[in-house]
Amino acid sequence: MQLSAELMLRAYAQGIFPMARSADSSGLYWFEPAWRGVLPLERFHASRSLIRSFRRGGWRFSCDQAFDAVLAGCADREETWINAEIAAVFTELHAQGHAHSIEVRDAGGALVGGVYGLALGGAFFAESKFSRRTDASKLALAELVARLSRGGFRLFDTQYLTAHLARLGAIEIPRAVYRSQLDAALTIAADHRRAFAPVNPEAPSGAYWQPITQTS
Repeated sequence: MQLSAELMLRAYAQGIFPMARSADSSGLYWFEPAWRGVLPLERFHASRSLIRSFRRGGWRFSCDQAFDAVLAGCADREETWINAEIAAVFTELHAQGHAHSIEVRDAGGALVGGVYGLALGGAFFAESKFSRRTDASKLALAELVARLSRGGFRLFDTQYLTAHLARLGAIEIPRAVYRSQLDAALTIAADHRRAFAPVNPEAPSGAYWQPITQTS
């Protein structure tokens, strides 16, 4: 079956997502993990070192201003599950207003990190992130969490749990619990316009998040 934007939306609404073996692979595999990684928005926490990094300045944040560049940055690694077919469909989903990116730039305007994913109702499915500067991808996630909270989202799906995500507050939940949370989140009319506004005009750095919670 050929991948399409419509098929992707239906699959994610059922808790299923595709991955390729490599960037050059033409085949796709569909996954629905027995244990799902999620990041409860209220559990997100930043380390003291991350907060210090943010406060040193030199960071600029935006949303949906360079989706293609963020997608390319996520795929630009030795091993990736993002092939040309997946990239093309997510580019189409972005044009339709379903897929979004968070961009992190340095003081000179260079793109140094980001994250992208898919939004449906009150659920956001994070696909991938990248970093070209220490802490850039963590700050991108912090920005995304703050935006999702502002928009009234209920579910932040990370697909799998990694040690990196666990340190930020992510947990694993069984498939049945995930399906229940997903079904509930899809009924929520989250404010996507507020969550994915291009920049925060009230902050010089453009950041929506405020680093309050500290952990060692």
